[in-house]
Amino acid sequence: MTRIILFISLALAIVFSTLSAADAQSNYRVRTGDTLEIQVLEDPSLDRSVRVLPDGRFTFPFAGTLRAAGLTIAQIERNIRIAIASNFATEPNVFVFVVPEEREPLEPQTINVYLLGEFNTPGLAEMPPGTTILQALSMGGGMTRFAAVKRLQLRRTDHKTGIQTVRKINYKALAEGAALSNDIVLKDGDVILVPERRLFE
Repeated sequence: MTRIILFISLALAIVFSTLSAADAQSNYRVRTGDTLEIQVLEDPSLDRSVRVLPDGRFTFPFAGTLRAAGLTIAQIERNIRIAIASNFATEPNVFVFVVPEEREPLEPQTINVYLLGEFNTPGLAEMPPGTTILQALSMGGGMTRFAAVKRLQLRRTDHKTGIQTVRKINYKALAEGAALSNDIVLKDGDVILVPERRLFE
């Protein structure tokens, strides 16, 4: 008796959840390349994900090949239900969902770079992706007259390992015409530190 009640409760939960999901997708027309999640309430062994092939069709046990492209979820559910009905004592309950596509995360609009030390306007600076360190040094209101321009530091922390690397940059040499072999493209979370100039430096 307990198992029957448990099964009924589980079945009702599935029905309600699938119905709400179906309502959200009721007007959607399936396209080639979509992935369909198919559930048969009376026989979970038939539950599976199928891909809609370039010809607009998919295959399903007991049903063979069925058309999906251009149809609504309700139409696909009906077609599967009719196709497999002869294998059940009563008409089965079939639920179909379109699995959302995984998309590449959007590129951030800005990155956060921290300007510390002898900047006229130190602190957090939001910069567009692709900003180089030379471009960043022109931001932050420029450097103060106390800046040790030969000993700038770029501190970068690897977010996976937590290891911080420090790269020293001689801005004075660059300003006098020296070439930077590879202008450094900044990453989110980078810290540019401008130390205070020592006596007689």
